[in-house]
Amino acid sequence: MRPIVFNDKKIDSFLFMELADLAVSLAKKENLEVTYAFKSYYDPYENTVYISLFWDNHPHLEKIHGLKSDVFLRTIGTITNTDFSSVSRFMAKARTSDLFSFSRQFFMLLEDLRLEEICKRERPGTTKSFLVRRTEYRKYFRSQLKVNLDRAITTDALYNLLYLLLTTDDPLEEIPSISNEIDPALPFIIAEASKCYEVSSTVEIEKICLNIMEVLYELLDKDMLNMYFFLADFTEKEEMEETMTFDDLKRKSELKNDDKKDKETEDEDIHEEKLPTWHRESESKSQSFLQFDLEQGTKMDLMGEGGREGEDGDQAMGYVQGSSKQTNKNDYSSRDLDVQQNEEKKEGGSNSEFGKENKYAYPIFLSPSTVSIDQKTEYEKYKLFISTYQKKLKQLIQKTLEHKKILPRSELAFGRLSKKLLPWFVEDNPKMFYKRDNPSIEIDAVFTLLVDCSASMFDKMEQTKFGITLFHEALKSVQVPHEVVGFWEDTNDATSTSHPNYFKTVIDFSSSTRNKSGPEILQLEPEEDNRDGYAIRHMSKRLLNRSEKQKFLLVFSDGEPAAMQYEQNGIVDTHQAVMDARKSGIEVINVFLSNGEIEESQVKTIQNMYGKYSILVPNIEELPDVLFPLLKKLLLKSL
Repeated sequence: MRPIVFNDKKIDSFLFMELADLAVSLAKKENLEVTYAFKSYYDPYENTVYISLFWDNHPHLEKIHGLKSDVFLRTIGTITNTDFSSVSRFMAKARTSDLFSFSRQFFMLLEDLRLEEICKRERPGTTKSFLVRRTEYRKYFRSQLKVNLDRAITTDALYNLLYLLLTTDDPLEEIPSISNEIDPALPFIIAEASKCYEVSSTVEIEKICLNIMEVLYELLDKDMLNMYFFLADFTEKEEMEETMTFDDLKRKSELKNDDKKDKETEDEDIHEEKLPTWHRESESKSQSFLQFDLEQGTKMDLMGEGGREGEDGDQAMGYVQGSSKQTNKNDYSSRDLDVQQNEEKKEGGSNSEFGKENKYAYPIFLSPSTVSIDQKTEYEKYKLFISTYQKKLKQLIQKTLEHKKILPRSELAFGRLSKKLLPWFVEDNPKMFYKRDNPSIEIDAVFTLLVDCSASMFDKMEQTKFGITLFHEALKSVQVPHEVVGFWEDTNDATSTSHPNYFKTVIDFSSSTRNKSGPEILQLEPEEDNRDGYAIRHMSKRLLNRSEKQKFLLVFSDGEPAAMQYEQNGIVDTHQAVMDARKSGIEVINVFLSNGEIEESQVKTIQNMYGKYSILVPNIEELPDVLFPLLKKLLLKSL
């Protein structure tokens, strides 16, 4: 599978989550979203802050300050202090001109300079980030000015020069010549644009821009070629918000038919009441006794104005409660029973439970097929190969994992004297002794081995099965319950609103300690995509339902998550799933498999998702030796 990148950039999940938390804290909006975009801006209709990819090519320190300055501008500045009605008015006027790109970018430049002063005044701690931002942008615009002057791109050169003159601290800043037409107007333009530091509202920025643009309309022939700052156009969203009714906003899907029924000219019996009906997409059920499933229909102009005339075939029965079900006239007996049961509900979990990136994902749980004679024979070869490592791992588990405790028996007539002597003074027949029983030989731990069955595991699956066999046999020998689950997402059946995720449990908790268990591991094969965060959350939920004190989740994966609509935030979602599991008391270890030298970028990406508890194995034969020191450290840490 190809590495998951966004705009050819790998996402630093730690930094991204830090920026997201910072944005929510400053904006005081719990549902605020943060994501990357070509340029930085805020979308009030989607409640999303976009931070610019401009900073990705900068050194690490400058990158952090630059991204933080984007967050400061949008949360402290734009959300609270920008008048979007003024922005809409300006956009409507600028759209009719030949300098639309220059106009909107110039407006954004002046508005950001105004908001920057507000941010520094309200939050003095942001000053350092804005200083770095200005320094880096001045370097960039100075280089762009030289390029545009050399290529005679006048409009872009003017924009570059205006930024440099508006952000300079040097009163003797050099002013190169743009053109014979523009040079005489520069003093007026600079004087007028500098008022952005004095004004207190977006409306005044609008007036400044309109005054300057009246002059530039006469001097400039061509619009800008490049995009430096982005002023979002929300005209379509505004029109939609104005024209849509409350019922339109509540509707979640479009009607399949786009035709309309004409009104009849004759008088009709008009009813203003609405008959509430139930639908599976409705968030709340009405109290109506009539309930029907509404799936498709025809758009009509009678909505809210009149009712359809009754027909002989119509029925209205007060006891009817419709429910759509699959017909029983087809024979599906040959299908896997597990698949049939899981296909009845194709809905993902809530945002808090399975992650907001997985709202269209739904699980399909599969059981292993009957073990063949060939699989049993092959599994004996696997056991022979890992036998040496198995004994070492068994000893490590026995020495480091905590055994189950048995409470001592108290209030006995004889035994060890208790520290509680009060019964001697208050009871006639005091029992102040206790006996401590021998500790249980059972280990108080449970393991889940989660196996990535994506297509990229094609050349590594056989070696991975050796590692899984090692753990299974070692855990079985000390009677520690565990399960082995392969996961993948079906690419062929996936759509924009439906992401089927398969979980094949080849060994479950109940059968994991049986002597004959194990050959089922060989049924794991490379399949399709992998949605790691979603799978980790499902397995974490299973582990939390177990009563054992120590819980471990081992994720056997060869790299980054890859699934539909999961490219941008897959790494972040996986990291969040790992963090949530660890907060719940589950120790998560990643085993990263590679057939050759591991690139530094791959190491960083894996560590972004799993932290320091990741096992990076350049050669699969080294897996057992690399596992032992980390596992021992982790087991001792959890005691």
